[in-house]
Amino acid sequence: MSSSVVNGGVSFWYAQDGFPEPREPLPGDTSADVVIVGGGYTGLWTAYYLIKAAPSLRIVVLEQKFCGYGASGRNGGWLYNGIAGRDRYARLHGKDAAVRLQRAMNDTVDEVIRAAGAEGVDADIHKGGVLEVARTPAQWGRLKAHHEQELSYGETDRELYGARETAGRVRVSDAVGSSWTPHGARIHPVKLVTGLAEAVEAQGVTIHESTPVTEIRPRHAVTPYGTVRAPYVLRCTEGFTASIKGQRRTWLPMNSSMIATEPLTEEQWAAVGWAGRETVGDMAHAYMYAQRTAEGRIALGGRGVPYRFGSRTDNDGRTQAETVEALREILVGMFPALARVRVEHAWSGVLGVPRDWCATVTLDRSTGLGWAGGYVGSGVATANLAARTLRDLVRHDSGQDGRTELTELPWVGHKVRKWEPEPLRWLGVQGMYATYRAADRRESVAPGAESSRLARVADRVAGRG
Repeated sequence: MSSSVVNGGVSFWYAQDGFPEPREPLPGDTSADVVIVGGGYTGLWTAYYLIKAAPSLRIVVLEQKFCGYGASGRNGGWLYNGIAGRDRYARLHGKDAAVRLQRAMNDTVDEVIRAAGAEGVDADIHKGGVLEVARTPAQWGRLKAHHEQELSYGETDRELYGARETAGRVRVSDAVGSSWTPHGARIHPVKLVTGLAEAVEAQGVTIHESTPVTEIRPRHAVTPYGTVRAPYVLRCTEGFTASIKGQRRTWLPMNSSMIATEPLTEEQWAAVGWAGRETVGDMAHAYMYAQRTAEGRIALGGRGVPYRFGSRTDNDGRTQAETVEALREILVGMFPALARVRVEHAWSGVLGVPRDWCATVTLDRSTGLGWAGGYVGSGVATANLAARTLRDLVRHDSGQDGRTELTELPWVGHKVRKWEPEPLRWLGVQGMYATYRAADRRESVAPGAESSRLARVADRVAGRG
């Protein structure tokens, strides 16, 4: 890795404007109507919709570092309609229920864009859709199956492209085809989360930063500086959930890493294409995701070191040199014309993975404890749907409203078993991703169109099947 690469510093997304001014920690014991643990997208959107629905509510948000320190300030900027666990929900609750969930996610992309515009939050949003590209025969087979599956969930505006049509959008080397959906947009993650924090504060929500919550129990959020008492305590901590007492095995903090290039020249963009500014992914088992930023860089991510023993999280986004080099190789493999382009920033972050890989939103009416998360990397949009659902669940429980379409979605109240204790957890995740990478290597040299059996073994071990 070049010494000129900025490594960590939370993420590249803070490089332009720096970190926001810190907010005051919790000054001592206090009370509220709702206390929200976590100052990322889920927590802030929940505060936003609750205060909009009932401006008199006393809402307190507690954040261990600063708003956007976690996945909300480090992600790839994919605002899209994917949701973790949809196929399992179809098996558990029927296809119609899963179709309603998918339609809600389609609508959520536009809702985030609408709300950001209404609050004057300029997050570099460009709705160019999502382009998923196949680069091997096996990937092409999976992509066509994926395309047909999405159509079956009502996404009739999705389009399937061959090699020539794909190149007309983005010139990815060796691309044999792609699938495009309009339900996606590029965003600047930090501009969205900082703008959202300012918006909820302006409407009367209290945010305390540098305030880690060490324990959550009914009607109490406990911190080193005091306890907040409230009828509703909502846990919105995603990949950092394991740091809370009793939550070590609830969601596994899966690591994902990213790089950002220097701004490309006009000649380089002419070689790459990408005029539509779609978000771009592939169909590898250890997949990549990328966007063309507003200032003309490529930000690209994928799995590095997938998991740290004991559910530990990283040190302010610092990333191993071999991970940075592996992501650079993916970039140049996709775009050989960029062989000389410099990588200027690298970083990592964690996403929350439930044992069955299903995102959930829940309010326990007997205790007032609620939570949402387990987005498995699809949280930029899902967090907004979860927040609106938490709003409706709280309002129903408090007698302010009845059941709504959102509270009837199949992911509400879903229960999942905990992850295995260590060292089984670490061994399982390391083995799973080693197997996925081996499957990708085998498919890259195999002439056939069948997906590697190795990947199916890894799916069973992971609990994704």
